[in-house]
Amino acid sequence: MRGPLRHYDASPKAPFTKAPHATWRRKFPATAISVPEARDWAGSLLSVGVPSPFLDDVLLLLSEVVTNAITHSDSAHTLGGQVAVQITRIGATVRVEVADAGSFTTTPAVRAPTLDDDGGRGLWLVDLLAEEWGFHRDETGGSVWFRLTERD
Repeated sequence: MRGPLRHYDASPKAPFTKAPHATWRRKFPATAISVPEARDWAGSLLSVGVPSPFLDDVLLLLSEVVTNAITHSDSAHTLGGQVAVQITRIGATVRVEVADAGSFTTTPAVRAPTLDDDGGRGLWLVDLLAEEWGFHRDETGGSVWFRLTERD
């Protein structure tokens, strides 16, 4: 069962072309249900005119980064904890940033998963597919971002 609708800042859908610039932001509860909700939200924003393989990569990496924010940050351990997603499209480039409450015990790191691992592939996939990615921390928490550009 889905929770109540949440208010979020979202511009109307814009067709994916080489020229426009658009930024969307939305906060999600730091719970597992937010992973498919974030994916559906991003898919609805970017689906107009975006080539399917490119959109699939963006949504896969978004899912991984949101999952990591919920799993490894303090957001999930805080009453009312949230993760914030920002998607920016500039021409054929999409940049996604996921902010959370941060963690005093972990830092985002790529690790090579073994075939037997149940998890641990999130940042490995980001590192593999994204043109660039990174993270930063400040007094309010942390964020992980990645950038992909659709190729002609």
